[in-house]
Amino acid sequence: MHDQHELMVGRLSEDERQAIAAYAARASWPEGFQIYERGAVADGVFIVLRGCVVLRSRVRAGRGFVPWVATAGETFGAEGLANNSVYATDARADEETETLYLSTAKMRAFVREQPTQALSLIGQVMGERVSLLEKLRELTTLSVEQRLLASLRRMGTHRGFLDASGRIELSTARYRLLCELVGATRESVSLVLGRLTGEGLAERVGSTLFVVPSERLFQRLSGGADVALLTPSLGEASSRTVELQ
Repeated sequence: MHDQHELMVGRLSEDERQAIAAYAARASWPEGFQIYERGAVADGVFIVLRGCVVLRSRVRAGRGFVPWVATAGETFGAEGLANNSVYATDARADEETETLYLSTAKMRAFVREQPTQALSLIGQVMGERVSLLEKLRELTTLSVEQRLLASLRRMGTHRGFLDASGRIELSTARYRLLCELVGATRESVSLVLGRLTGEGLAERVGSTLFVVPSERLFQRLSGGADVALLTPSLGEASSRTVELQ
């Protein structure tokens, strides 16, 4: 029997973000705006204040893999804290998004003048690095269904992915994002979502699929493999889940 556990990584608090803001540049990005490209010279680190940023690796024409979606209180672009670094992925605002940008020079000043708050930021970056390592493990040890459920559970913690009733709303664009998060073909994801729909765990309305982030749904994650879910607020998500009728 496999060991089962849930990996929890926190988000930067409002107070921590305000402390960083005194040293950082604030920017707003419209939906779909590409913040940087893979291979560009990297410097510093970004912190999301509002909205979300999708990090995407292009596999081949028309297909990609998304290792991370940064939401409020999370970071991206931390490659820039390393010497002579370049960005490892593309970064795109998935909706209207506001960020802080802390250059390497400003990061040094932040560490020197606000060491306690700086350690919180460094801890956040390292926690997210652990999550990325877990994502790599999931790709080799979990089934497509389990990876899909883990991705849905993460999406359920961000209101930008939810409709007014709290259901995860998978439009055509969100469906593509889900496939890229799972790291599976559209056909494989469709088979799993078809089974969930048949069991009453998802509902299709026209071209949009709705999934309620419920305990009944996520109980399927405990079926047989070592489960470590990679996002900050999964504990919060489970406390806010809605029971399917």
